[in-house]
Amino acid sequence: MILPKTIQSKTTHHFLNPFQFIQTLENCQKGQQVKGLQHLKKYLHEFGYLNYNVDHHSEVFDDLLESAIKTYQCSYGLNVTGILDSDTVKQMMKPRCGVPDYVIKGGTKPRHGHDDKSPFHSVAHYQFIPGTPRWSKSSLTYTFNSTAELPNSLNIKSVFQSAFQKWAAVTRFSFEEVPEKSPADIVIGFHRLDHGDGNPFDGFEGVLAHAFPPSYGKCHFDGDETWSPNPGPNELDLESVAMHELGHILGLGHEPTKPEAIMFPTFGYGRIKRDLNIDDIQGVQTLYGLS
Repeated sequence: MILPKTIQSKTTHHFLNPFQFIQTLENCQKGQQVKGLQHLKKYLHEFGYLNYNVDHHSEVFDDLLESAIKTYQCSYGLNVTGILDSDTVKQMMKPRCGVPDYVIKGGTKPRHGHDDKSPFHSVAHYQFIPGTPRWSKSSLTYTFNSTAELPNSLNIKSVFQSAFQKWAAVTRFSFEEVPEKSPADIVIGFHRLDHGDGNPFDGFEGVLAHAFPPSYGKCHFDGDETWSPNPGPNELDLESVAMHELGHILGLGHEPTKPEAIMFPTFGYGRIKRDLNIDDIQGVQTLYGLS
């Protein structure tokens, strides 16, 4: 099984967006040699658009990079030019989930719910984690185990209880909290930077959270973010992001073509998006044979 990765940033400044470097590459196109393109290649590899077998240390804008950018643009409904235009830069710089949009292995195409021939299907927008992992049981336990200190006002237990209930309402799953550090199917934690899973967080902005597919059950949130149960303009709504990461825990991939879906990869500060979209529901029900 291929486990998701996150960008590994060396940035330590709390207020520097780890994706800021992309802005300096705006309007780059095939044939150019520009300092910083190797970081763009790493970004596209980590989020599933570029095969790692290419020379990712090269600063040359080659055919493979152009193809990866076109795939990214098509994924997000952008104008497909292969050029790093302003709209593409703007989308790439948005804070996001650390799970890849597509996992490319040997150049294979993304897996979609209703069509495994075309990577872009006009009806089926949901995707599954590669290999289509599923839970073999419907009663799951969860617990909390964090290394980052959190304010009591965050009310993480009630927030996650609400998020679990919404997924339970459209599936056969039941979710039961067990005491901290008890054996559990799902372990939820808030951590900073390197936290021992091989997928270090990158500080404020950048990657917000990541989760692993069935039946690994790890769900991690970046402790350098400002999480809130009722977010202000510069805060992240915990329940909204929790809803997304729990989708990965159940086996769902991203829906880059559906900004209104819970499983859309990027998210904004001050936003609230806590209700499952029809694509989210169809995806999880198809995965578990309920549709």
